[in-house]
Amino acid sequence: MKKTDIGSVKRMLLRAQSRTAPAHASEYCGLLDRVNAVLESEDPRTRPRDTKGLPGGIVYLGHDRRTIIVPDLHTRLGFLNTVLTSGDGLALSLLAEGRLQVVCLGDGLHNEQNIQRWLLAYNEYEHGFRDHRFMDEEMAEGLGLMEAVMELKCTFPDGFHFLKGNHENIANETGNGNYSFYKYAEEGAMVTAYVKKVMGKEFFNAYYRFEKNLPLFAAGRNFLTSHAEPARFFSEDEIIEYRRNQEAVYGLTWTPNNKAKAGSVETMLDHYIAEENREEAYYFGGHRPVRGLFGKRAHGRYIQIHNPDRYVVAVIKESGGIDLKQSIMGLDDGKYIGI
Repeated sequence: MKKTDIGSVKRMLLRAQSRTAPAHASEYCGLLDRVNAVLESEDPRTRPRDTKGLPGGIVYLGHDRRTIIVPDLHTRLGFLNTVLTSGDGLALSLLAEGRLQVVCLGDGLHNEQNIQRWLLAYNEYEHGFRDHRFMDEEMAEGLGLMEAVMELKCTFPDGFHFLKGNHENIANETGNGNYSFYKYAEEGAMVTAYVKKVMGKEFFNAYYRFEKNLPLFAAGRNFLTSHAEPARFFSEDEIIEYRRNQEAVYGLTWTPNNKAKAGSVETMLDHYIAEENREEAYYFGGHRPVRGLFGKRAHGRYIQIHNPDRYVVAVIKESGGIDLKQSIMGLDDGKYIGI
């Protein structure tokens, strides 16, 4: 295995975070070609192939590695940088040594804090993006984050995973398990219009392919995770065949609170986790925001860790059980709890 230059990875993260406007589309297109090649050739032992020979929607995580679960990022590259580089870059070093795996729960685009900028960018959108200063700022953050995600996937293909969330929908399509999106303005339509006008067709098509290549679900030794709570039980075949199963895409990325079928989480845990590891097993997700460090659903077996105002992660050890009070931590208080 080629030795990873940790310093170059840190510089890449800082470069992506410092952007005030998106990089040129040609630069992103080269990166998209590389990451799509990685995603489409993942080890079938990690991502079993679907009937078309492409990696399916399940990631089977290594049981001999510590795991960091990172919830919805929404342009927060500072959050991801904190996870990877705090403590003298301990996480990056462990990734390079094959002793750590990082699972991000999706939702890379669409800032959730800067509502005023969305409103100003909406005015630009209504005028056909003849001017797009505010949208440039939004997309610099979002594409800067995704630049880092793609580079990390290329650098650590078996250790860094980014699952699809409901915001991974560059086309703002309704269909294929996706729904068009708006919250503060017309964020989904605005991003699509901006990308087509400013970034161009080649970028749009490559990024659309990238989103379709992202897995939906990851299974570890004593935990499961997806962007949203599972709407019902999904079998291996259903998730592996996600490219032609829109119900699996929707059911693992869009489920609102109180809309999952009763018993879904428990059934998933019983099915995917070996019996000797089930007693303290949990299903982790993001999607719906919580206050504090985490919220519990499904009789305490489904753990939500997406706090839009904090840097909250779950750290799962490679042996022993999961103590939620120790495993779930905030990294936004100037301190980094060792992993």
